[in-house]
Amino acid sequence: MKRQLLFLILLFNSALFSCGQSFQEVEIEGGKVQGFVENGITTFKGIPFAAPPVGDLRWKAPQPVQSWTGVLKADKFALPCPQISYLAAGPSEQKYSEDCLYLNVWTPAKSSGEKLSVMVWIHGGGFALGSTSTPLYNGENLAQMGVVLVSVAYRVGPLGFMAHPELSAETENNISGNYGLLDMIAGLKWVQNNIHAFGGDPEKVTIFGESAGGIAVSMLCASPLAKGLFSGAISQSGGNFGPVFIDSRRDGIQLLRGAEKTGVEFMNRMGVKSIAELRKVNPQKWADDPLSQMGGFWPVVDNCIILGDQYKLYESGNYNDVNVIIGTNSDEGAMFVRPSDPEEYQKGIRKRFGPFANRILEEYPANTKEETFTSAADIFRETAFAWPTWAWARLQSNTGQSKVFFYYFDQQQSVSPFSPINPRGAGHGAELSYVFGHLDKNHNSEKDYILSEIMMKYWTNFAKRGDPNEDGLPFWREFSENNSVVMYLNYTPGPGPVPNLVKLKLMEEYFTYQREKSD
Repeated sequence: MKRQLLFLILLFNSALFSCGQSFQEVEIEGGKVQGFVENGITTFKGIPFAAPPVGDLRWKAPQPVQSWTGVLKADKFALPCPQISYLAAGPSEQKYSEDCLYLNVWTPAKSSGEKLSVMVWIHGGGFALGSTSTPLYNGENLAQMGVVLVSVAYRVGPLGFMAHPELSAETENNISGNYGLLDMIAGLKWVQNNIHAFGGDPEKVTIFGESAGGIAVSMLCASPLAKGLFSGAISQSGGNFGPVFIDSRRDGIQLLRGAEKTGVEFMNRMGVKSIAELRKVNPQKWADDPLSQMGGFWPVVDNCIILGDQYKLYESGNYNDVNVIIGTNSDEGAMFVRPSDPEEYQKGIRKRFGPFANRILEEYPANTKEETFTSAADIFRETAFAWPTWAWARLQSNTGQSKVFFYYFDQQQSVSPFSPINPRGAGHGAELSYVFGHLDKNHNSEKDYILSEIMMKYWTNFAKRGDPNEDGLPFWREFSENNSVVMYLNYTPGPGPVPNLVKLKLMEEYFTYQREKSD
């Protein structure tokens, strides 16, 4: 009889943490909250960590949480922040709220003062989508491993990342646009001030995220406003190491003054003439606007939250030097591209890569429509995920004092819902089921459960000790440029070389060229 090994391990861990009485009511900033116990884990859903960012607080930094009377029953997730997936459903089906700055806690502790390590989850979604209530992000299984798990909501899309001259003029630092990042920082400050009440240790906080969440982790690792708020970071398929541009984001990030122009254009399309008027516009109105979609509004360089070109910041050692786990998946790009005509593909390559086009076409050829898809997918993998992660690993190992652990998730997947062809490896986000221990019908072999157990132990060991290793696990060696060893995560985890290294070196040349052009 096939047994789900991970379930047995989690059940055993649950028993270990079930001694004594659980605590369901705690007092924190704002008042008392009451959670509930399930499978030995005390869960608190929908705890406010900032004032509702509504009315005049729309497009403002998060404000202190508003106190409440009595005991707040924390038994259900708050509604997601406004985003295109809900806006497009129409007013009668709205399932979102601007009052969305809430977080959730899963704790195995039986009392405050246990000082368990803490993991803070930042969801992905291209800074346009996402919610802490996504079932995949349920933190119970990771909490069973002996950590306190927190997931933090943040504003997305126009509400989270629109810059505008009027908004900048409202602030002391003359900045705007990074409200979603400020939400994350406010959530981390809440953790510092309150997590002890849930049995967590504010000195042992690891942030982790995937995709846009991984990019946000990268940004927080370089932000002076986040200094001291965490001691470790895990970035799954994310890194902010591209050049800085003025008029567009392209393969990097945009300056504030360029993003402000975009905000002016957006306000004009909304048919209003001031921020005061725009603060009264229902988010439903921008449901069809292209900037509300994936890849629309994005964090910007404001010289306060994001100081500048992160590649250069890391070269000079100007970042929050904490232990990191960073990595990518083998077939990341397949979600984001579609097949095209070979002639159209080549034309697009020449337009985008200019003097590098011939070399790009040599490494990523396409003589058939299917080849245009696989080559375009691999280019997306390199430019959006693999190169930024490799750059991060090299730079931090050269200029930092902390540990760098580099992974490559390469477990073949049976399905890829966003790809028009059969998956060639592990698609974008494929590792999430393993990290959170929520395997579905497509991951039901005993080997899947063993791999998930290994990855959950790596992640939680890292949160506890700054190192993923323990006896019985395949040994994960630290990465350095002189010892470029990557942990391949699949049914037989083990060390290997940096994957696709020739292509990554070509992209390093390309991004260096782009950086020199943007200076």
